[in-house]
Amino acid sequence: MALVPCQVLRAAILLSYCSILCNYKAIDMPAHQTYGGSWKFLTFIDLVIQAVFFGICVLTDLSSLLTKGNDSQEQERQLRKLISLRDWMMAVLAFPVGVFVVTMFWSIYIYDREMVYPKLLDNFIPAWLNHGMHTTVLPFVLIEMRTTHHQYPSRSCGLAAVCTFAVGYILWVCWIHHITGMWVYPLLEHLSPGVKIIFFAAVTVIINVFYLVGEILNNYIWDTQK
Repeated sequence: MALVPCQVLRAAILLSYCSILCNYKAIDMPAHQTYGGSWKFLTFIDLVIQAVFFGICVLTDLSSLLTKGNDSQEQERQLRKLISLRDWMMAVLAFPVGVFVVTMFWSIYIYDREMVYPKLLDNFIPAWLNHGMHTTVLPFVLIEMRTTHHQYPSRSCGLAAVCTFAVGYILWVCWIHHITGMWVYPLLEHLSPGVKIIFFAAVTVIINVFYLVGEILNNYIWDTQK
């Protein structure tokens, strides 16, 4: 695809995430007033990740347009840094976390929505905003992968970074339970301590699998093997 259409597309996606975040933060929900606020929910963290990622994409596009035909080595060096940061975020955060949030949310929702998204939330969050948080993330990140080739880090470094994020969030959830006595997600209330450990290990494995899926898909789309 041409640079300008891709640039406009990324800018539109960035604006949509900004709109979703603003509307979500404007909702007066009791959960937002408790310890951890919105930051205890992986969905909100993912929205921030996606917004920051697409912000970097837009900034990279603008920098690329501004440096086009310019012989400044310093500007080229700064552009390469931006591209490296964009690619790293796509590989380690935007794709695996985004796909994880969408697949896990809707899988549990279909099984028993009360475990992850109680019906009470329908009184606070409109359907369009729910889909903005839990559905459109997947097509947006797939569009970005299809329109731009991303250089993945070495597999060991990438998996280590994904594991660090997953373990960090799990520890954050456990800390919130330690402070408040309540689990962030109702699903965890129904699990015994041993099953919780297995569950946390399983979700860590799953998000690592999504990292590998992203790497394979990126290679397949852009044929980097050749």
